[in-house]
Amino acid sequence: MVATAHTVAFEGVEARPVEVQCAVTPGVPAFSIVGLPNKAVSEARDRVRTALTSLSIALPSKRITINLSPADLPKEGSHFDLPIALGLLAALDIIPPDAVSRTLALGELSLDGTLVPVLGALPAAMTAAAEDRALICPQASGREAAWVGACNVLGASSLLDIIKHFTGQCILEPAQPGEITQGTTHRDLRDVKGQERAKRAMEIAAAGRHHLMMVGPPGAGKSMLSGRMPGLLPPLTPSEALETSIIHSIAGLLTDGGISRTRPFREPHHTASMAALIGGGRGAKPGEISLAHNGVLFMDELPEFPRPVLETLRQPVETGEVMVARANAHIRYPCRFLMMAAANPCRCGHLADANRACSKAPLCGEDYLARISGPLMDRFDLRIEVPAVGYSDLNLPASGDTSAEIAQRVARARAVQDARFATSPHMRTNADAEGSVLEQIAALDSGTRDLMIRAADRFCLSARGYYRILRVARTIADLAGSENVERPHVAEALSYRLFSAKDS
Repeated sequence: MVATAHTVAFEGVEARPVEVQCAVTPGVPAFSIVGLPNKAVSEARDRVRTALTSLSIALPSKRITINLSPADLPKEGSHFDLPIALGLLAALDIIPPDAVSRTLALGELSLDGTLVPVLGALPAAMTAAAEDRALICPQASGREAAWVGACNVLGASSLLDIIKHFTGQCILEPAQPGEITQGTTHRDLRDVKGQERAKRAMEIAAAGRHHLMMVGPPGAGKSMLSGRMPGLLPPLTPSEALETSIIHSIAGLLTDGGISRTRPFREPHHTASMAALIGGGRGAKPGEISLAHNGVLFMDELPEFPRPVLETLRQPVETGEVMVARANAHIRYPCRFLMMAAANPCRCGHLADANRACSKAPLCGEDYLARISGPLMDRFDLRIEVPAVGYSDLNLPASGDTSAEIAQRVARARAVQDARFATSPHMRTNADAEGSVLEQIAALDSGTRDLMIRAADRFCLSARGYYRILRVARTIADLAGSENVERPHVAEALSYRLFSAKDS
């Protein structure tokens, strides 16, 4: 008899359906798994056999063959344990085969039959909903999967509980979604003394998802400013929260089944490898840029990152997605993030202070920032210099708006953009606008257009730089509550690209 169970194989953030076919036939006793299993899947036969033995279920002295279909799709992970066990139990008529075939299962088995939580329960639940099947998973993973309301999720603590469920002895209760976790931050932008221009640039960046580059000496407050960016951003919308949580589920970052409405904030160290930043490694896992999807990617000491690693950021920053291509996998991950970068003006960091600068100034500054290529620098919408803060300024009382006040203005500007791009599914913020849409929402009068043309000619702006200034100007107008992009908005947008105009 051939019994079937169903599970999934993960390809990036997608969970592809897999049919587990189990046949128990006469012949030399054996237990084989076919269908491109990796080492973890092949070892499932020992875990399944021992778990069944602990439940006093003896396997027959026959040939047991497990086929994972489609056979040409690589299978990785320990979550195949449970569907293999269910398919085998159905083939032995211990549980009803038709009931097993109507479910999708994933979970790792301990040797005593208890279920261990696995990664990817959330995308697996979405596939189960699309296939019109119930999902059976470990109890610890059920809280995460239950966020997919269209799927009936059953969480079990052991294989024995599942057997009792299928035989009608003790029906499993549907799993309940985990708690929505709201990240609380005590970092207020008002705590940063001075740096009013940098605070204004951060407000603009948060309102339109514009990439921001800060250059300044050590101790000027670049890292302090960046750490307060999450407090300016609005919470994730339900659809954005689901997108982000799927990636975090694959990476194993969801705790207690909770989904966060707080935007991710990732800050990789400058020693991070290309695979860590972009994605890759064993199984082509998502990298930092994908984990920052719908959030912030902060890269401190940007020139210290290896040049090849930095250059790989060009395409993801433009398109909002990255293709991780390996010999055995081609995985596409979303990565629409706000990139913030900080850098010292030179290696010693004191280029502007004649008393502390090294003997190689000012050439050392040009050489140091030249590690950031022109095409990559051109992708930063806002570029600001963060000057050193004087000792006298540190004793002054806090000034400027609080993070909550700025966040309210950002939320209003985001609401305007939500209404503006309601009919454009691929556009959410002004940073996404392009083509005829950008020309329409950032239409300029003749005087303002002359200013843009003169600035483009004077500072040798690229076409990319020209349109990025228009997007920033549109965001500034949204913050000001203006329906049209006017000359002061364009002038302010231009001021944020001048210090590195030679790189445009």
